[in-house]
Amino acid sequence: MSEATGPELAVGDASGAAGTFLSHKQVMIILPGLLMAMLLAMLDQLVVGTALPRIVGDLGGATHLSWVVTAYVLTSTITTPFYGKLGDMYGRRKFFIAAIIIFLVGSALSGLSSSMAQLITFRALQGLGAGGLMVGAMATLGEIVPPRERGKYMSYFMVVMMLATVGGPLVGGWITTAFSWRWIFYINLPLGGAALVYLLAVMKLPARRQEHRIDYAGGILLGVVATAIILLATWGGTEYGWTSWEIIGLLVIALGALVAFLAVEQRAAEPMLPLHVFKNRNFSVTMMLTFLVGLGLFGAMTFLPFYQQTVQGASPTVSGLLMTPLMVGSALTSILAGVLTSKTGKYRLFPIVGGAVMAIGMFLLSRIGVTTSRWTTGIDYVVLGLGMGCLMQMMSLIAQNSVELKDMGVASSARMFFQQMGGSLGVAAFGAVFAHKLTEAMSGVGAAAGAKVSSASLDPTTVTTLPPAVREVVFTGIAHAVQSVFLWVTPASVLVFLLAFLIKEVPLRGRGAPDEVPAPEAEALIG
Repeated sequence: MSEATGPELAVGDASGAAGTFLSHKQVMIILPGLLMAMLLAMLDQLVVGTALPRIVGDLGGATHLSWVVTAYVLTSTITTPFYGKLGDMYGRRKFFIAAIIIFLVGSALSGLSSSMAQLITFRALQGLGAGGLMVGAMATLGEIVPPRERGKYMSYFMVVMMLATVGGPLVGGWITTAFSWRWIFYINLPLGGAALVYLLAVMKLPARRQEHRIDYAGGILLGVVATAIILLATWGGTEYGWTSWEIIGLLVIALGALVAFLAVEQRAAEPMLPLHVFKNRNFSVTMMLTFLVGLGLFGAMTFLPFYQQTVQGASPTVSGLLMTPLMVGSALTSILAGVLTSKTGKYRLFPIVGGAVMAIGMFLLSRIGVTTSRWTTGIDYVVLGLGMGCLMQMMSLIAQNSVELKDMGVASSARMFFQQMGGSLGVAAFGAVFAHKLTEAMSGVGAAAGAKVSSASLDPTTVTTLPPAVREVVFTGIAHAVQSVFLWVTPASVLVFLLAFLIKEVPLRGRGAPDEVPAPEAEALIG
């Protein structure tokens, strides 16, 4: 790997100790490569969903369709802590580059798949690389920019995330229609190749040669915990009943592996997820906030496209555009929060305000119905987005400021891990609420239609073929089910607001001492 060409590029010495942060000019040279890697990871998650119907039509295997997504989520979640910790131990660059290469190989093979089994396998391989993309980008930023200045640079990441969220479904739909579903994977190759070449040229961070002992046992046990939780969330209430021995078995495995993981981490010389970072109050609170935001945001937002494409009559492309107000609101407050934090060094207010506004947005969305206009929901999305913009990047900033530089990857990967776990459980839990309420509403539709109409078989296409009277009942049921989901999410958002008050205003580290430990006042234990 390339060595630093001069002292001005050093962010660490050969032993891994901290050196100096990079100048604004040097950061702006590396930043485009980091943003491309972030865009690569974000787009892939969002583009694939629009092509799933075409994939089934070509490869068959509809019963295994969910695994096209689950396999990717599972492997990316499991590998996230590994990339974070190994980057801390041996240097960020080599693992970041390796993640991009693995992701590109998985993308190419996914596009070449000739069966559903092959596609699922190659999506899992793709996920092995994806786990290191966002962690690599965020942890690298944490190493080269002091926390006091990091907010304004994180705003760039938020803008990229918003663009990917809006553009992903649009690009996916267009590529699938104009070319083939295979090109949603092939399109990663030029984008990822550009990011790879660019980072190889400009990301000249020094390699770390200090001997380390890898915590294999802790990593494996954490992987078992994540796998059991994601499978439980994926299968519970769908493939298997919540009281089935399969689901109970997964719960027992998750709890057992968690207990063993905690025991191993207490004895490990260099633990995969050092438990001492949770002694830091700000770090622990941030992880709880991250979990709850993932639970609420990703769990609830999953069902909005279905509402838009049925009740509001939007096409898949228009459905993606309807989410633009949320992304614009989020980008605006994210940029504002980043700039103000960099100027003042103050950040505690933003998670508090963000939690309050997020709760208001979720409550507003709990009132949507059959007659709610797109303009009204658009305003609700803006409110929710304004809250999210105050939360997302601040959680990364606070987590990174709460640990030493040597644990920067751990902080970044832990935030992503907790967010993914929250999102997975949110989709499962709120999916059960949605399905229950929709089934209740649909119980009398069969008699009105003169035939059996199942909630499980509903999709935007079949809904439009129903008789007007029956369609109205179905729309009411869908709207009521979505309302119920957001009613359940609102208390979780209120909890985010309340927990945010526990954050302490610890001074952000500046350029003078990048390797200093977190301020003592941050080290208070919770409870």
